Amino acid sequence: MTSLNDIRSTFLGYFEKQGHRVVPSSPLVPRNDPTLMFANSGMVQFKNLFTGVETRDYKRATTAQKCVRAGGKHNDLDNVGYTARHHTFFEMMGNFSFGDYFKTEAIPFAWNLVTRELGIDPKRLLVTVYHTDDEAARIWKSVGVPDDRIIRIATNDNFWMMGPTGPCGPCTEIFFDHGDRYWGGPPGSPEEDGDRFVEIWNLVFMQNEQFEDGSMRALDMQSIDTGMGIERVAALLQGTNDNYGTDLIRALIEASADATSSDPDGPGKTHHRVIADHLRSTSFLIADGVMPSNDGRGYVLRRIMRRAMRHAHMLGSKDPVMHRLVPALVRQMGAAYPELHRAQALIEETLKLEETRFKTTLDRGLKLLDDELVRLPDGAALPGETAFKLYDTYGFPLDLTQDVLRERQRTVETAGFDSAMAEQKAKARAAWSGSGESADLAIWYELADQHGATDFLGYDTETAEGQMLALIKDGASVDALEAGESGWIVMNQTPFYGESGGQVGDTGWLRRLDDEHDLAEVTDTQKMGGGKVFAHAVCVKRGRFARGEAVAQEVDHSRRGKIRANHSATHLLHEALRRALGNHVAQRGSLNAPDRLRFDFSHAKALTPAEIAQVEAEVNDYIRQNSPVDTRIMTPDDARSIGAQALFGEKYGDEVRVVSMGTLSGSGKGADGKTYSLELCGGTHVRQTGDIGTFALTSESASSAGVRRIEALTGQAAMDELRGRDHALSRIEGLLKANGAEAVSRVAALLDERRKLDNEVAQLRRDLAMSGGPGEGPQTREINGVSFVAQVLTGVQGKDLPPLVDDHKARLGSGAVLLIADTGGKVAVAAGVTADMTDRVSAVDIVKAAVAALGGKGGGGRPDMAQGGAKDADRADDAIEAAEAVLGG
Repeated sequence: MTSLNDIRSTFLGYFEKQGHRVVPSSPLVPRNDPTLMFANSGMVQFKNLFTGVETRDYKRATTAQKCVRAGGKHNDLDNVGYTARHHTFFEMMGNFSFGDYFKTEAIPFAWNLVTRELGIDPKRLLVTVYHTDDEAARIWKSVGVPDDRIIRIATNDNFWMMGPTGPCGPCTEIFFDHGDRYWGGPPGSPEEDGDRFVEIWNLVFMQNEQFEDGSMRALDMQSIDTGMGIERVAALLQGTNDNYGTDLIRALIEASADATSSDPDGPGKTHHRVIADHLRSTSFLIADGVMPSNDGRGYVLRRIMRRAMRHAHMLGSKDPVMHRLVPALVRQMGAAYPELHRAQALIEETLKLEETRFKTTLDRGLKLLDDELVRLPDGAALPGETAFKLYDTYGFPLDLTQDVLRERQRTVETAGFDSAMAEQKAKARAAWSGSGESADLAIWYELADQHGATDFLGYDTETAEGQMLALIKDGASVDALEAGESGWIVMNQTPFYGESGGQVGDTGWLRRLDDEHDLAEVTDTQKMGGGKVFAHAVCVKRGRFARGEAVAQEVDHSRRGKIRANHSATHLLHEALRRALGNHVAQRGSLNAPDRLRFDFSHAKALTPAEIAQVEAEVNDYIRQNSPVDTRIMTPDDARSIGAQALFGEKYGDEVRVVSMGTLSGSGKGADGKTYSLELCGGTHVRQTGDIGTFALTSESASSAGVRRIEALTGQAAMDELRGRDHALSRIEGLLKANGAEAVSRVAALLDERRKLDNEVAQLRRDLAMSGGPGEGPQTREINGVSFVAQVLTGVQGKDLPPLVDDHKARLGSGAVLLIADTGGKVAVAAGVTADMTDRVSAVDIVKAAVAALGGKGGGGRPDMAQGGAKDADRADDAIEAAEAVLGG
């Protein structure tokens, strides 16, 4: 049996021998296509090469690209688990030519790989070509494919277009015949949707350019883009027609069965298939920096996670199970995708946290669904309003509800759901900006191609000379910028750091070497053209700056020094957090500005005061160590092999900078003289950790689900912060007439005394209310067979109402209670119903009626206790009458 991992290495090795560069898979979050949510094919990372906007040092490439189709136009989520070949995550192998070779080479490459390297019987293969592509048909025939197995297709199935206009061209596809034991016919036949003939490889011949008027012309650079689904090829080589029967996915299915103590091929077969597929997509998305959230990519990730978790629940799993399957995935795919190893702790932590949260609501949501279905006629669709309630209250996406109902032969009435969701969908569409990074303008790629990458000198100097290669104003190239004008200047070399990796761009000044009187202020520096071109945003103060002239460059030294200190402190902070909280801590974002630093990191809960103190102290310990900050250049693999931390989802080049600082010292674990902090980083840093000065952590808060945020100061700003804290403490000591620990004890005693007084006051208010004042005394009456107590109170806080309601319920024994409290500008309302009456009347209905009569909206709670609020206490009598109407039926 040929394993899936063997197929991948065979494919890449074959094309490497044919002169192709083996390019690692790009992240699932595209960096060069704002129209895509996730990478869904191998060509995504090469899009700018095909359009000619970008060039690289190779013209042939081969990849095994990780892909996700679970959102936007490409969405296979609903079918996963129920068919043999639908996945949310899959691998697309491909070979690419950027104006190098074309059909004459591409078709033999494919045929030789399939029939010789992979050993697939050529008699079981057939190919399709676009009906007018005689050249492709002739080449297929020349490699040995007979005429009766070359099928001409006249539809768009065999004609590829990048968009309404732009590059396009015919396709040719290779199909495998699984045999007559499966129903289906060849492509182009009425039975083509069957399972007998399965497409395994598509070759796109990018040979034309489409224009708005429908005309086409031949491209100057004709290219090749191919895609082979590794799961489909593995299935046929392993003697099955089912992707889920292949070795890799089967191993995940068996891990799921073991974790849930169930039969992998029994009644829960579909559940295991969903879990195996979704384990891959969720794990890879988390490894590439996507975290579960309520919008954009994070929302799609959460939908996939919850769908898998519900299927685990259906298998009888009472505890979170998804995180326990991650080691099995890492064993299967970690060698090919090392990011799984690096992110394993984070993946496990995220899955466990999300599943724990979801399980607390899953049972209640399913009970609500069951209750609604009982009320419906057999086979009737679930009302859309109910589906929306499941979404709004319990976080059930519509597709999850539909997935549940599919197993019960039910559907959802989607019109009502769509109506209720219209506003949320509009907000979601507005919030999703597409593909993360915006595509660079073509002009910057043109400059990169024309002049090469800008030589950055800023690691070693903050002053230099440079030649102005280009000046840009209003998106167009100009010859010069005059006094008073603003624009962008590109130079052959620069000490100015371009914004990236969380570090803001440098500012400073340019002076013409021919006339130092001419001055331009640099207000920002950005990396353009795929990070190759350093663009300096300038405002010309005096004189004239023209293309080809030389300038003296000077970075704002004071500002750069503060940025460096904050950036280096961020590295120390990252390591201190890992040691205090665990290895699951990983950077999720950062800001290194001159006035502060901000660091976002993966962690499930708020830091305790003790953890904050530990982190702050450890960072300052390593600052005082005053160790050198060293930088080394190495390959990404070598950097990771020595333990360097990388930002998940970042794409690194052939060489990376590894920044190390601090030496582990002292006794106990880790006291072996090794480096304290070791990270991949392209930013600028201090020379010695002591240059940071002081570190003061100013805040710790939630940034998003599963992500915490720390803000801090360094240097003089940190000293000012600490002095401010000390001054505030001195004032407190003066007010208390106590010092140090005694002041802390005194404050604790005062707070304890305050709590006791608050409790006494609350109790007095309750006693006063129960005795009939202040305000109107309790009114007890019989309404529709229900004893009802209503009371209007003053001087009572809203938080005091629930215990008062309980007291009244206890005194009544059986009945309902309504309390209205004027709290000064606002009205608090609480209602209670004794347990024996909740089947006749709900406290929620009483509160909503009373709140509405008081001019408010809403209110909620449980059938036995509910609360709400309003503003108009003068309408208390109306509120009581409204409550009585509820009781009266």
